[in-house]
Formats: sequence, structure tokens, C-alpha cells
Amino acid sequence: MSDLGKALIGMGVFVVLLGVILIGASKLNLPLGRLPGDFAWRSKSGNASFYFPLATSLLVSVLLTVLFWIVRAIRK
Repeated sequence: MSDLGKALIGMGVFVVLLGVILIGASKLNLPLGRLPGDFAWRSKSGNASFYFPLATSLLVSVLLTVLFWIVRAIRK
């Protein structure tokens, strides 16, 4: 059970850090979610909308891959 507790605490710390990063990104006016390649569609009547942040997802994926690669290289 202690391993589960440690994992939950680790995930909680990760979520808090992610929240702090997102708040900081909004304060710095980073265009996350508004990059070229982020698709947004709204119906003419305005009743329906669709948003898919493709470019933002790719950028976050690359940044996390590099971050995890660096952490893994340091731990070895």
C-alpha cells in the first residue's frame, strides 16, 4: 500500500506543477492553444463548435519527451 501512496503523492505533485506552469504560461502570454495548426471550427448558427489543438499537442509532446530524456540521462 505504501507504493500506491507514493505514486498518488507523486501524481499530485505533478498535477500541481503542471498547474503552476500553465498559470505562468498564461501570465507570459504564450500562445499555447492558439498556435498555427490548432483547429477551431464554429457552426454558422453558433450552436456547435469544435476545437482540436494539434500544434499545441505536438509541441507539448516534444517538450515532455526531451524533459524525460534529460531526466533519464541524469539518473543513469
